[in-house]
Amino acid sequence: MLKHAFKEWSVICKALAQGKQALILRKGGIDESFAVEHTRFWLFPTYTHQQRDGIQPEALALLEEAQGDKPPAGIVRLSHFAEVSGAYHVHALTPALLLAHLHLWSEETVRKRFEYRTPGIYVLPVRVYRAKEIHELPDTAHYQGCKSWVELDHALPIEGAVPVLSDKDMEDLHRQLDLLLNPTTLV
Repeated sequence: MLKHAFKEWSVICKALAQGKQALILRKGGIDESFAVEHTRFWLFPTYTHQQRDGIQPEALALLEEAQGDKPPAGIVRLSHFAEVSGAYHVHALTPALLLAHLHLWSEETVRKRFEYRTPGIYVLPVRVYRAKEIHELPDTAHYQGCKSWVELDHALPIEGAVPVLSDKDMEDLHRQLDLLLNPTTLV
């Protein structure tokens, strides 16, 4: 059972669900600084701040797909959850930009997130799981606003979930991140 959810653009949730990326890049919401409060959480698709120019051009079809899957007003649809398998706090822009082949955000979005308030960004590799069933919840006022984390009204079952990516794919991702973000591992 999981009771917490992480809010992210619906197109990124779709990319995570389809195995097109296994990273979350985060700075924090308008009224918060970011912290990894939970290492397992539901992916909570949001549509509010999502922008066409906020993603790489090759992700536009996925954006259209995510918009087409948008639930009716007043409903939140949760179908995937994630497990954080590492955390990097990147303090220089160049390494953050070197990750472009591992995610769908545009370079401008990465730059904006990196430079917001204090320079830096969190890079979280996540193992995503497809839940056995899709959960539809009322979209309450409690879930609204620019915040990363929400506590659901009740915990939702995760039994029978299936990983989106294989163990090997996750190992390959971690190897790439270690090479790009932690150059001391090369010694």
